[in-house]
Amino acid sequence: MDIYVALLSLFFFTKPALAFGSDQDYQIDIINELDLANATYGITQVAGLHNSSKAFLFRDVGRAVHAPAHITEKVVQLFRRKSEFTFLASIQQKSSTSGVIFSIHESEHSYFELESSGVREEIRYHYRFKGKPRSESFPYRLADGQWHKIALTISATHLLLHVDCNRIYERVIDPPQMELTPGSGVWLGQHSHKHGLFKGIIQDVKLIFAPNGYITQCPNLNRTCPTCSDFLSLVQGIMDLQELLAKMTLKLNYAESRLTQLEGCHCERTCSANGLVYRDKELWVEPENCRNCACKNGVVECRRIFCPPANCSEDLLPVHVDGTCCKKCRPKCTYMGQTFSEGQRFLSRSCRECKNGLMVKVTETCPELNCTVGEQILPDGRCCNVCRGYDFCAEGLICGENSECKNRNTKAECECKSGYASIHGDSTYCEGRTILYPAQAHVTNS
Repeated sequence: MDIYVALLSLFFFTKPALAFGSDQDYQIDIINELDLANATYGITQVAGLHNSSKAFLFRDVGRAVHAPAHITEKVVQLFRRKSEFTFLASIQQKSSTSGVIFSIHESEHSYFELESSGVREEIRYHYRFKGKPRSESFPYRLADGQWHKIALTISATHLLLHVDCNRIYERVIDPPQMELTPGSGVWLGQHSHKHGLFKGIIQDVKLIFAPNGYITQCPNLNRTCPTCSDFLSLVQGIMDLQELLAKMTLKLNYAESRLTQLEGCHCERTCSANGLVYRDKELWVEPENCRNCACKNGVVECRRIFCPPANCSEDLLPVHVDGTCCKKCRPKCTYMGQTFSEGQRFLSRSCRECKNGLMVKVTETCPELNCTVGEQILPDGRCCNVCRGYDFCAEGLICGENSECKNRNTKAECECKSGYASIHGDSTYCEGRTILYPAQAHVTNS
């Protein structure tokens, strides 16, 4: 019952937030700030929808109606760290024309742009989300030679579009990017000097950074009492809650009965790893990660397979062998005062490779390189040059799960991840604390 009281209080007694329409810190009048009465080729002050503010005719000629730097900075600061705003304008657009009503952009990156297309008979809103362009289109004819009041409200992911004080569209969108770059330009009636020229009259252009900013344009929309439609929706919502509560009650009763049954049985917690389920105290080996694992009371515990020191004789060297976790002793080669391990190559007058303790001459055809001789390097243990910056790790050096491949100047090496240390000085396999995996939801009765 307490839940019902709380929900009813939320439905019936919560009032919509009012816009700070009279607070100058939360709004900017674009036409007043631009001082268009003293401007600009291509626009003329004319009679507007009303006489309380200035209106300007934007003619179909080249013009540049954009904000100076200090006004642009004011707009950038107003957008910063805000989650909601409303753009307002009154327009009389020439029939069947297209043009941009208002635009904030840097280069081709539009942070806010409202466009009216008389050709497609739609309103377009362009913005950016996480650095990528986004657009919303709303089928509606503004370019009909008549006066229209337009209000576009953004509140996080919620978009409202009012035309002539009628809510015509409501959508959920990606949240627009509100951090504008200092190099952004603020344009009225066009996208740039020659593009998106609006043809018609514009009046009352404002940005309001407060909830329900459209109320400034349409005060009658500021209602506090629910309509009949609202009331019916609330009644339906309560009925839905009653149905949900009944279903939850049934599920709770079932869960309580199951718990009562489980109290009388012994339960064994199992573990899940690599897509397999293991019983408690079961042991297994993960050869690809070189570790032994066990299931202990629902938790997977893994420990690195211990590799004793190789202790190779003087004519052998410890090397990694495919399919094994520990290094094996293999014959080493001594050539021209240098020591080589099995498989390493050396370039003198010819290419030689260490095989079974002997430096054997091998024939290798080197590929053509797309770099100058000065940009070429000879990798360790190779006979063919590569270009500086070559990705040695792309050749598939195998490193353990706690290490990662790193490109060096002339080779690739495994390097232990943060928090792990190499085993016996070898960073191919690294270990830290015991590896624990939380128990999965597997319970079996016994």
